[in-house]
Amino acid sequence: MKQKILQKLKEIEKQKDVEILFAVESGSRAWGFASPDSDYDIRFIYKHKPDYYLSLWEKPDVIEFMTEEDLDGSGWDLRKAVKLLAKSNAPLLEWMYSPIVYFENEDFAKQMREIATACFSPIAVLHHYLGTTKNFMEVCKLEEVKLKSYFYALRTALAGKWIIENNTFPPVAFAEVLPIAPKNIQEKIVELQQIKASQKETYLHPKETLITDFLLETVQFNQENASNLGSGKKLNEELDLFFRGEIIK
Repeated sequence: MKQKILQKLKEIEKQKDVEILFAVESGSRAWGFASPDSDYDIRFIYKHKPDYYLSLWEKPDVIEFMTEEDLDGSGWDLRKAVKLLAKSNAPLLEWMYSPIVYFENEDFAKQMREIATACFSPIAVLHHYLGTTKNFMEVCKLEEVKLKSYFYALRTALAGKWIIENNTFPPVAFAEVLPIAPKNIQEKIVELQQIKASQKETYLHPKETLITDFLLETVQFNQENASNLGSGKKLNEELDLFFRGEIIK
């Protein structure tokens, strides 16, 4: 599948007259709890030729595609990506640290990750994860629940807890944040993960009170500790220099 993905990205470069700097897997495959029918969520950063950035007028800064082979692609223009990096945008940070990399310009990726670390805002990223967890809580309380909903809520709840306990951006792979959960929760999650790996996305699972109660407790913990977190450094000049350097390469 990787070769098909790389071929599609080459087609996008030619069609849109752009250069792709970085392309990874996002979503459930990157997190480590895909179902057999999960899409491939391909995320990438691209740049145009220098003249593109000299226009007075706003231009599209997103490229999207969907293929019959379930390749769901979404890319952000370099300028958009750098501006979001300044805000510690959580989805972008997950791209930067995805365990599944399809392609990367090594120098570009290295600098992006260094800047991401330097301007990381624990409070901003925690609030993103808190909001996402809360969005899934109502469906997680139903008598039958899509396992996808459980795992999205668990991943973001544990990611928030990680930030509070470590003051760093959490690992993207779910298996790496799972150890901060209590042992009985870890065992139940592994059991659910095995079921999810064999069931389609539409599968409905009987409510797991143990999981729901843990989610509620973790949301409360994350909310109560949010005020102790700091915000990221302002690196406007450094980001300007980085952006200018990239567009003239």
